[in-house]
Amino acid sequence: MSLKYRVLGKSDLKISEIGFGLWAAGGDQWGATNDKEIFDAIDFALDKGVNFYDTADVYGWDHSEELLAKAMKGRRDKFVVATKIGWRDFDGDAGQSAYTSVEKLIAGVETNLRRLDTDYIDVIQSHIDFRDPTMENFVEGFQRLQKDGKVRAYGVSTSDFEYLKAFNQDGGCATLQIDYSILNRTAENEILPYCQENNIGVIVRGGLAMGILAGKFNADTRFGEGDFRARWHENEDEYQVFLNDLKLVEELRPLAKEQTLAQLALQFTLAHPAVTTVIPGIKNVKQADANIAAGELPPLDDDVLAAINAIVPQGGGRKIWPA
Repeated sequence: MSLKYRVLGKSDLKISEIGFGLWAAGGDQWGATNDKEIFDAIDFALDKGVNFYDTADVYGWDHSEELLAKAMKGRRDKFVVATKIGWRDFDGDAGQSAYTSVEKLIAGVETNLRRLDTDYIDVIQSHIDFRDPTMENFVEGFQRLQKDGKVRAYGVSTSDFEYLKAFNQDGGCATLQIDYSILNRTAENEILPYCQENNIGVIVRGGLAMGILAGKFNADTRFGEGDFRARWHENEDEYQVFLNDLKLVEELRPLAKEQTLAQLALQFTLAHPAVTTVIPGIKNVKQADANIAAGELPPLDDDVLAAINAIVPQGGGRKIWPA
């Protein structure tokens, strides 16, 4: 089987079911990365049919977007680019982003465009994940940019149902990016049904639960310098959550018969009818190949889905990852 494609919500964008997450490519939160290996992975993914690439202004503080720009040079038409804005200049004390006017938001997106070295962004997303006072500026700014042809579709990255509804109050929101996996199924309760009803395309992040669902970690696993997951061992509550996840992984492992556990996890996210694409983080060709293969396999059958439900019930799991 070959990689399949789905239309992203109310946009006219047809994107690959397996996308390419570029958070790790920034090189500042997931440990060391190698730009050459990222470029090779992008080339490999393109050849395999992956056309959806997701980044953000804060991934590597410019580096991820600039790296993607170099990869796209001379072949922009082969990429559907999604990026984000919002956290870069967030004032935690004031509880709001720096985008206190529509004009500031538009100017901010112009910097995304410059870093990406492109005339348009296929999907621009608000990166703030709660009811920030500047939300209305994001919506109006995105709509003006869309009208001017600089943005093809817009959406939001959040797990907050009330924020999603507020962001979509006029029905223009085309996409939602959300943490969703076998270990975190809470989106199934309200958010995913709402997206189906309102034709909002769902971009899944966290489909591998920050690597836990790859099945390669154990209680003694330690994460290297510059990897934010190191804190899982520094906080007792987070460590206990990590240990519980590892137990669930061992229960899930026997279900992966015709695929790896990671591929099973990615297939699971794609089994939900609200989901358009899943964007696992990719650092090299080996990871790209393994993730893309999940989209080339037959869908999970009802027996496997029922077995997953018996381990982590529908709508269950924990709400927030230890991050």
